[in-house]
Amino acid sequence: MIDTSVQTNVKSAPLLPLTTTLGPVHLAVTDRTKALAIWRDVVGLELIADKDGVLTLGAGGKPLIVLETGATAPVMPRSIGLYHVAIHVPKRADLAQMAIRAMQRNIAISPTDHLVSEAIYLWDLDGNGIEITFETPWRGTLGDPDKGETYAVTTDGKPHSGRDPIDMQGLLAELGPQPELATTMPGGTRIGHVHVHVNDLRQAMDFYRDVIGFAGFLLIDSFGMGDVGLDYMPHSLAFNIWSGPNATLPAAGTAGLRWFTITLPDAASLEEVKHRLEQADAPMATLDNGFETRDPFGNRIRVVVSP
Repeated sequence: MIDTSVQTNVKSAPLLPLTTTLGPVHLAVTDRTKALAIWRDVVGLELIADKDGVLTLGAGGKPLIVLETGATAPVMPRSIGLYHVAIHVPKRADLAQMAIRAMQRNIAISPTDHLVSEAIYLWDLDGNGIEITFETPWRGTLGDPDKGETYAVTTDGKPHSGRDPIDMQGLLAELGPQPELATTMPGGTRIGHVHVHVNDLRQAMDFYRDVIGFAGFLLIDSFGMGDVGLDYMPHSLAFNIWSGPNATLPAAGTAGLRWFTITLPDAASLEEVKHRLEQADAPMATLDNGFETRDPFGNRIRVVVSP
C-alpha cells in the first residue's frame, strides 16, 4: 500500500482540447553518425531530411524527432531538460521489432511493464533518453494513492507495481515463428509523451495543468514525479525532480532538449493558452504558427496550431 500522505490530489479536467497532440521534439546531438546509429538504426525512424546539420526523422513521412548536430558535449548530468521522449507504436509487434534491432546491435535496453503500457527504455550515444511505448489500457488502470491503492491495478483487481519487467519471450512471440524483421517504424507511430526534469513538483503541476491546460493526473512525492495529460492514460507529459532540487539548465553547447511541441487544433485554443500564459507572466516569443514559451525551470515549449 502507498502512504497517502505522500500523494497530493491534483486531478482535474483538461483545459486543452482532447484533439491536442505532441509535435516534433528537437534535440541537440554531437555527431550525425552517432545519432543515426540509434535514432535510425535502432529506434527505426526514417531519415526524412538532412540539411545544414539538422536531421529530421519520423515514421510514415511524418516528422517526429529533429536532431541538431554540432553539440560540443553530451547531455549534462543532473540538469534541467529531457528525461526521455516517448515514441508510441501502433502494435505490440512494433515494440518487439525495436527490441530485436537493439539486441542485434548490442544496445542496452530496459523493458518495463507499466500495466497501462509496455515500454522499452534506452539512450542515444549522447545520453538523450528514449522510451518506445505500446499502450495497453485494457489491462488495467493506474491506482489511486489517495485511496491507499498500489501504483496500478489490473482489470481483475490485482495490485501491480507498474515497474515489472516485460515478458520478453511473450513479446518476441508477437513476431511469429518465421519473423520478417523490420528496419523502420510504421506509419501511425507518434510522439506519445515527453518527460522532463524540473526542480519543484508543485510549481511544475501548476504550470502544466493550470497554465498550459493539461489535466492533472498524479503528483506523488515518494516517486518524485507528476503526470498530466488529456482524458486517457498514459500521460501526455511527465516531470520529475530526480536531478535534485538545485538542478539548473545545462551549459550552452551540450546535447539535450532544445524544445518540444504542443500542437493545438485551432486558433481559438491557441489564444486561450496564450491568455493563460500572459496571466502567469510566462515568457513568450512569437512564431509563424504560434509561440514559444518556457516552463518555470527553463524547458522550452513551442505551442502551435495544426497546419
